[in-house]
Amino acid sequence: MRKEVDARGEACPKPVIMTKKELDNIAKGIVTTIVDNEVAKDNVSKLANSLGYVYDVDKVSDKEYHIHITKGEVKDEESNVCIPDTFKDLTIAFASNTMGSGSEELGKILMKSFVYTLTEATPFPSTLVFYNSGVYLTCEGSEVLEDLKTLEGEGVEIISCGTCLDYYNIKDKLQVGEISNMYTIYEKLKNPMNTVTIG
Repeated sequence: MRKEVDARGEACPKPVIMTKKELDNIAKGIVTTIVDNEVAKDNVSKLANSLGYVYDVDKVSDKEYHIHITKGEVKDEESNVCIPDTFKDLTIAFASNTMGSGSEELGKILMKSFVYTLTEATPFPSTLVFYNSGVYLTCEGSEVLEDLKTLEGEGVEIISCGTCLDYYNIKDKLQVGEISNMYTIYEKLKNPMNTVTIG
Protein backbone atom coordinates (compact mmCIF):
# COMPACT_ATOMS: atom_id res chain seq x y z
CA MET A 1 0.00 0.00 0.00
CA ARG A 2 1.22 3.48 -0.87
CA LYS A 3 0.03 6.74 0.66
CA GLU A 4 1.04 10.30 -0.15
CA VAL A 5 0.97 13.23 2.26
CA ASP A 6 1.27 16.69 0.75
CA ALA A 7 2.51 18.84 3.64
CA ARG A 8 3.86 21.71 1.55
CA GLY A 9 3.05 25.05 3.11
CA GLU A 10 2.18 23.49 6.47
CA ALA A 11 3.79 24.95 9.60
CA CYS A 12 5.42 22.89 12.34
CA PRO A 13 4.23 20.45 13.69
CA LYS A 14 1.59 19.71 11.01
CA PRO A 15 3.86 17.74 8.58
CA VAL A 16 4.82 15.34 11.37
CA ILE A 17 1.24 14.99 12.61
CA MET A 18 -0.11 14.40 9.09
CA THR A 19 2.56 11.76 8.45
CA LYS A 20 1.93 9.99 11.77
CA LYS A 21 -1.80 9.81 11.03
CA GLU A 22 -1.22 8.10 7.68
CA LEU A 23 1.26 5.67 9.22
CA ASP A 24 -1.26 4.80 11.90
CA ASN A 25 -3.90 4.14 9.23
CA ILE A 26 -1.95 1.40 7.45
CA ALA A 27 -0.74 -1.97 8.67
CA LYS A 28 2.07 -2.13 6.15
CA GLY A 29 3.28 -0.08 3.20
CA ILE A 30 4.96 3.15 2.19
CA VAL A 31 3.98 6.68 3.17
CA THR A 32 5.57 9.45 1.12
CA THR A 33 5.46 12.90 2.66
CA ILE A 34 6.17 15.93 0.50
CA VAL A 35 7.50 19.04 2.25
CA ASP A 36 8.90 22.34 1.05
CA ASN A 37 11.64 23.10 3.56
CA GLU A 38 14.60 21.41 5.21
CA VAL A 39 13.30 21.77 8.78
CA ALA A 40 10.10 19.89 7.92
CA LYS A 41 12.16 17.27 6.08
CA ASP A 42 14.34 16.75 9.15
CA ASN A 43 11.34 16.59 11.50
CA VAL A 44 9.52 13.96 9.42
CA SER A 45 12.75 11.98 9.11
CA LYS A 46 13.17 12.09 12.89
CA LEU A 47 9.63 10.76 13.27
CA ALA A 48 10.45 7.78 11.05
CA ASN A 49 13.67 7.24 12.95
CA SER A 50 11.92 7.36 16.33
CA LEU A 51 9.35 4.79 15.16
CA GLY A 52 12.09 2.51 13.89
CA TYR A 53 10.93 2.56 10.25
CA VAL A 54 13.16 2.43 7.19
CA TYR A 55 13.07 5.72 5.28
CA ASP A 56 14.88 7.60 2.53
CA VAL A 57 14.74 11.18 1.32
CA ASP A 58 14.64 12.45 -2.26
CA LYS A 59 15.61 16.08 -2.75
CA VAL A 60 13.55 17.10 -5.78
CA SER A 61 14.59 20.76 -5.52
CA ASP A 62 15.68 23.30 -2.93
CA LYS A 63 12.01 23.67 -1.98
CA GLU A 64 10.74 20.13 -2.35
CA TYR A 65 11.67 16.98 -0.47
CA HIS A 66 10.01 13.57 -0.64
CA ILE A 67 10.42 11.42 2.48
CA HIS A 68 9.54 7.75 1.79
CA ILE A 69 8.76 5.86 5.00
CA THR A 70 8.30 2.10 4.90
CA LYS A 71 6.09 0.68 7.63
CA GLY A 72 6.63 -3.01 8.17
CA GLU A 73 10.41 -2.89 7.94
CA VAL A 74 12.56 -2.05 10.94
CA LYS A 75 15.80 -0.11 10.61
CA ASP A 76 18.00 -2.50 12.52
CA GLU A 77 18.04 -5.00 15.34
CA GLU A 78 17.83 -2.29 17.97
CA SER A 79 14.37 -1.38 16.74
CA ASN A 80 13.10 -4.76 17.95
CA VAL A 81 13.86 -3.93 21.55
CA CYS A 82 10.68 -3.73 23.58
CA ILE A 83 10.19 -0.23 24.98
CA PRO A 84 7.54 0.13 27.68
CA ASP A 85 4.70 2.54 26.96
CA THR A 86 5.37 5.14 29.62
CA PHE A 87 3.08 7.68 27.99
CA LYS A 88 -0.15 6.00 29.03
CA ASP A 89 0.32 7.39 32.57
CA LEU A 90 2.02 10.62 31.55
CA THR A 91 1.26 13.79 33.51
CA ILE A 92 2.09 17.14 31.92
CA ALA A 93 2.40 20.13 34.24
CA PHE A 94 1.87 23.64 32.90
CA ALA A 95 3.61 26.14 35.19
CA SER A 96 3.04 29.11 32.91
CA ASN A 97 0.73 30.30 30.16
CA THR A 98 3.75 30.66 27.87
CA MET A 99 6.35 28.11 26.79
CA GLY A 100 9.96 28.90 27.63
CA SER A 101 11.56 32.18 28.59
CA GLY A 102 12.40 35.14 26.38
CA SER A 103 9.76 36.52 24.07
CA GLU A 104 6.27 36.36 25.60
CA GLU A 105 4.69 36.50 22.15
CA LEU A 106 6.79 33.58 20.94
CA GLY A 107 6.07 31.71 24.17
CA LYS A 108 2.33 31.96 23.54
CA ILE A 109 2.75 30.76 19.96
CA LEU A 110 4.80 27.78 21.13
CA MET A 111 2.29 26.92 23.86
CA LYS A 112 -0.59 27.00 21.38
CA SER A 113 1.34 24.72 19.03
CA PHE A 114 2.27 22.34 21.87
CA VAL A 115 -1.30 21.94 23.14
CA TYR A 116 -2.58 21.44 19.60
CA THR A 117 0.03 18.73 19.11
CA LEU A 118 -1.30 16.94 22.20
CA THR A 119 -4.70 16.63 20.49
CA GLU A 120 -3.12 14.98 17.44
CA ALA A 121 -0.59 12.64 19.06
CA THR A 122 -1.57 9.36 20.68
CA PRO A 123 -1.59 7.91 23.22
CA PHE A 124 -2.93 10.93 25.07
CA PRO A 125 -1.43 11.89 28.44
CA SER A 126 -3.51 10.82 31.42
CA THR A 127 -3.46 14.17 33.25
CA LEU A 128 -2.77 17.84 32.57
CA VAL A 129 -2.00 19.95 35.65
CA PHE A 130 -2.12 23.75 35.55
CA TYR A 131 -0.64 25.98 38.24
CA ASN A 132 0.73 29.50 38.71
CA SER A 133 0.02 31.49 35.52
CA GLY A 134 -0.61 28.19 33.73
CA VAL A 135 -4.20 28.37 35.04
CA TYR A 136 -4.92 31.14 32.52
CA LEU A 137 -4.85 28.40 29.86
CA THR A 138 -7.95 26.73 31.31
CA CYS A 139 -9.93 29.95 31.67
CA GLU A 140 -12.08 32.19 29.53
CA GLY A 141 -10.06 33.92 26.82
CA SER A 142 -7.47 31.15 26.49
CA GLU A 143 -6.30 30.48 22.93
CA VAL A 144 -5.94 26.76 23.70
CA LEU A 145 -9.36 26.30 25.32
CA GLU A 146 -10.94 24.34 22.47
CA ASP A 147 -7.96 21.98 22.25
CA LEU A 148 -8.13 21.38 26.01
CA LYS A 149 -11.84 20.62 25.72
CA THR A 150 -11.03 18.15 22.95
CA LEU A 151 -8.51 16.42 25.21
CA GLU A 152 -10.98 16.35 28.09
CA GLY A 153 -13.50 14.73 25.74
CA GLU A 154 -10.91 12.03 25.02
CA GLY A 155 -10.67 11.22 28.72
CA VAL A 156 -7.68 13.35 29.69
CA GLU A 157 -7.97 14.60 33.28
CA ILE A 158 -7.51 18.38 33.51
CA ILE A 159 -6.96 20.01 36.89
CA SER A 160 -6.20 23.61 37.86
CA CYS A 161 -4.74 24.83 41.13
CA GLY A 162 -7.47 26.46 43.22
CA THR A 163 -5.01 28.66 45.12
CA CYS A 164 -3.64 29.95 41.81
CA LEU A 165 -7.11 30.68 40.42
CA ASP A 166 -7.89 32.61 43.60
CA TYR A 167 -4.60 34.51 43.47
CA TYR A 168 -5.27 35.71 39.92
CA ASN A 169 -8.98 36.22 40.75
CA ILE A 170 -10.14 34.09 37.80
CA LYS A 171 -11.81 31.12 39.50
CA ASP A 172 -15.19 32.14 38.04
CA LYS A 173 -13.65 32.12 34.54
CA LEU A 174 -12.61 28.46 34.59
CA GLN A 175 -13.90 26.82 31.38
CA VAL A 176 -12.43 23.33 31.33
CA GLY A 177 -11.45 20.70 33.87
CA GLU A 178 -11.73 20.81 37.64
CA ILE A 179 -10.36 22.89 40.49
CA SER A 180 -7.90 20.98 42.62
CA ASN A 181 -5.69 21.31 45.70
CA MET A 182 -1.97 21.00 46.28
CA TYR A 183 -2.21 17.49 47.74
CA THR A 184 -3.83 16.18 44.56
CA ILE A 185 -1.32 18.08 42.45
CA TYR A 186 1.52 16.52 44.43
CA GLU A 187 0.04 13.05 43.90
CA LYS A 188 -0.08 13.67 40.17
CA LEU A 189 3.47 15.04 39.96
CA LYS A 190 5.35 12.79 42.39
CA ASN A 191 6.51 10.26 39.78
CA PRO A 192 9.42 11.98 37.98
CA MET A 193 9.61 9.20 35.37
CA ASN A 194 6.14 10.05 34.06
CA THR A 195 5.99 13.81 34.57
CA VAL A 196 6.89 16.57 32.14
CA THR A 197 6.82 20.25 33.12
CA ILE A 198 6.08 22.91 30.53
CA GLY A 199 6.50 26.61 31.21
